[in-house]
Amino acid sequence: MGNGHRLGRRFGWLWGAYGTSALGTWLAFGAFPLIAVRVLHAGPAEVAALSAVGAAVGAAVAVPLGPWVEFRRKRPVLIAMDLVRCAALLTIPAAFALGALTFLQLLLVSAVVAAADITFRAASGAYLKTLLPAGDLLVANARFESTAWTTTIVGPPLGGAAIGLLGPVATVVADAVSYLLSALGLGAMGGREPQPAQRSAARMRAGDLLDGWRYILADPGLRALFLNTALFNGLVMAVEPLLAVLLLGRLGFTPWQYGLAFAAPSIGGLIGSRLARPLVTRFGQHRVLTAAGTLRALWSVGLAFPGPGGAGLLLVMGVELGLILCCGVFNPVSATYRLERTATDRVARTLSAWSVTTKASTALLTALWGVLGGLLGPRTAIGLAGVLLLATPLLLPRRAAALRAEPAPESELSA
Repeated sequence: MGNGHRLGRRFGWLWGAYGTSALGTWLAFGAFPLIAVRVLHAGPAEVAALSAVGAAVGAAVAVPLGPWVEFRRKRPVLIAMDLVRCAALLTIPAAFALGALTFLQLLLVSAVVAAADITFRAASGAYLKTLLPAGDLLVANARFESTAWTTTIVGPPLGGAAIGLLGPVATVVADAVSYLLSALGLGAMGGREPQPAQRSAARMRAGDLLDGWRYILADPGLRALFLNTALFNGLVMAVEPLLAVLLLGRLGFTPWQYGLAFAAPSIGGLIGSRLARPLVTRFGQHRVLTAAGTLRALWSVGLAFPGPGGAGLLLVMGVELGLILCCGVFNPVSATYRLERTATDRVARTLSAWSVTTKASTALLTALWGVLGGLLGPRTAIGLAGVLLLATPLLLPRRAAALRAEPAPESELSA
């Protein structure tokens, strides 16, 4: 299933760096809320703000970074973003040791890390497109997807054990070290990177900040996938807090049952990512993109119906397994489609705009569903999100748009 397909030494370093930082992130999963509650005695409103405001501010800060990254070599940017995340995270244990840690510092670090995350993803996508031929992009994206689900399975249990033994600050240190190791791996890659595109104007103008969105919306295939992704991801993530309330509160699930309900089905992501390339080889990219994108929308409505006890737990696990399996197939095919549709000198701006919008839509829909959960009850609000998800396949790219050729670089388009 593509495991023997060799992508070269430099990709190996890039893949290793990604896996290391992803594992560190999942080791520290939930560390900031725990620090806020246990160390700073924050209330529910402050904990919610830590997640929502940090992500929103980070997304806003990342808006000008997309155009900035576009016209610079990408590997130094990747290393810089790793080092920025490492340095920002290390201020947490330093302040904790000195007894000077504050909620404002947690909020600022959360925003810095969110902005660096978006910038790193934009630069890594642009770098990957210059590193590998087009025919290898799906193999590479499938390996990243497989690694992401592996670290999702392994990281939280290990992080939970570390938190139990050493406290939540220890996992923040582990996350910071993972970014340092990632930066060292990227530095060890070697090789030359192609000269980036040159900016037509001497200085960045205000209108340049919207280049990524303009490019996406002008392309029928990218526009459809963009709207589908923003709505799908936002609705799926919006019900997570309500699920916690339903399962841990009203249905009486224990914390280990709740963790198992979402950790065990992640094996579906591993399976799906390994199926992506052979499915595309047999059925074609557009068919797989449409089928997986449609199938992944069918599952979430089932999360409105779990009951108490083992049957309810099995229902949630079954729904999550089906959802994650379809996402495991869809995500690498979607990422490859997006790279193939985007001109090389537009990738960083496009991916930055994509990530900013996805984070913003997720924050907005999470807040809206919190209100709906209070008005309608968590089960009804979860069901409403599931019903709306059934309409998201209508936004998937049509075949006519999908067949468009590789776009010309910006310099050719403006000639």
